[in-house]
Amino acid sequence: MAIENSLDIVPLSSYASDYSNRSLYWASFVFAIAFIVTFIYVKFRYNSYELLKAPGSNASNVLVAYAIVKAVCNNKITHHNVVSFQTLCGIVYIYEKARLLRFWFGFKPIVIFFKPETVEVVLNSNAVLEKSFVYDFLAPWFKQGLITSSGQKWKKRRRLLTPAFHFRILDDFLPVIDKHARYLAEKLGEEVGSESFDLVPYITLCSLDILCETAMGKYVGAQKRDTPYVKALNAASHLFGTRFMKPWLWPEFIFSLTAAGKIFKESTDVMDEFTRGVIRERKAYIVNKMRSGVNMEDAFNTDNFGTKRKKAFLDLLLSEHLSDPKFSEEDITEEVNTFMFAGHDTTAVGMSWALYLIGQDPKVQKMCQEELDEIFGDDYNRPFTLDDVKNLKYIECVLKESQRLYPSLPYIGRVSSSDIVVNGYTIPAGTNCMIFTYMLHRDPDTYPDPEKFDPDRFLPENSIGRHPFAYVPFSAGPRNCIGQRFAMMEQKVVLAHVLLNYEVKSLAPRDQLQLTAEMVLRSYNGIMMQITPRRRS
Repeated sequence: MAIENSLDIVPLSSYASDYSNRSLYWASFVFAIAFIVTFIYVKFRYNSYELLKAPGSNASNVLVAYAIVKAVCNNKITHHNVVSFQTLCGIVYIYEKARLLRFWFGFKPIVIFFKPETVEVVLNSNAVLEKSFVYDFLAPWFKQGLITSSGQKWKKRRRLLTPAFHFRILDDFLPVIDKHARYLAEKLGEEVGSESFDLVPYITLCSLDILCETAMGKYVGAQKRDTPYVKALNAASHLFGTRFMKPWLWPEFIFSLTAAGKIFKESTDVMDEFTRGVIRERKAYIVNKMRSGVNMEDAFNTDNFGTKRKKAFLDLLLSEHLSDPKFSEEDITEEVNTFMFAGHDTTAVGMSWALYLIGQDPKVQKMCQEELDEIFGDDYNRPFTLDDVKNLKYIECVLKESQRLYPSLPYIGRVSSSDIVVNGYTIPAGTNCMIFTYMLHRDPDTYPDPEKFDPDRFLPENSIGRHPFAYVPFSAGPRNCIGQRFAMMEQKVVLAHVLLNYEVKSLAPRDQLQLTAEMVLRSYNGIMMQITPRRRS
């Protein structure tokens, strides 16, 4: 009895109850999994069913097209990125009358838009504001900056940053652009007498100098010497672009294990630390000035050594941070890194393509130089003014026509957050949508003889009646490029300094260019040029 009394006797009903509870748990778990799988399957079937209604090409047709392009090129094109881009252009051309195209890129279905009326629906829709999955590749770099953020965060950031690109602020940036463009013209003098040289590295380093000083107020001297920041930015930009063309590297856990993934991480760490260091240094200077009795506005109008200067983009963000601590140093880092990435390659390749086309057309080059001579006369070494920038009307037409033929961003990627109807077809929620800018700008219904380089297309009288979404080098709609005025000003000033000092000649005919679309539209074999000092009459 003593032994029995010492035992904890559990009623049989308790075992039954416990068993029942566990059975209920497992039944619920299995039901939940089944529900999720069924939901995904039904959604996939619905999306596939709706997408299959849209005109398009299956994977086997794409592979056949790729092989045909490769054969036709007869080994003149060796890089698969070049062949892939030509293949996509060819498929879109075949489906031109369909006005949109369903296409499989890797294992993702994408709907491609390349006609003004379909592009307008997509870019104007509040249901297609989120960026494509490709921008997720940038998350380790600038987290949730203006390019990658969505929803309320994006709206708040957009409202905050828009004033930073007002004409009054851009006027403050002009002396910095002028200084570095002037040095570029001097640097190009090293190539006088060369049989050929690649223009792109020169323009890219000039653009980097401009961006670092306007964004962070920091002189890095990219045109004079190699720096860890410059190397890191170039490496990260290149790796992002090449990853886009390799679907097997899209999953982050795979990419992070590759040599390219490790270099990308190292590069973004270098840039992140540099940016954070600049922010900390500048913030400490401003705070110390304010503690000594200097008001915030006056503190921002001097550099860290007390010399007067104009505000940089970073100063505008720091001003917001000091006024509202909810806008953190982390937020500032996101936006400075975003500004550097968004304005780096895009502007540089835009200027390179413009000079390439000018170097192909002596008549256009002469008209550009006549416009410059009319504005500057013999005083071509004087500083640029905002009026000078505004008066470069013909050069602006040249830049616009260059961006039509060779848009810096050949694609614009978005994702639909809900179903939308385009040209009678339902595009289901979650579909990746791609604006194919390169082909949109070659629409023969909008641009007669679309392959012809003709800056007169963008004269005011020739632009009347053109569909507003027939030309979108900076995107369009509510999520257009916030920095397009800055980009246009930079490109005008840089081109002006080159053409004030040199005659340029492009060596490769357009039909020999090997175009590759990574993040930006590049010539795989470079942009080879000759320059001679300009003779003034």
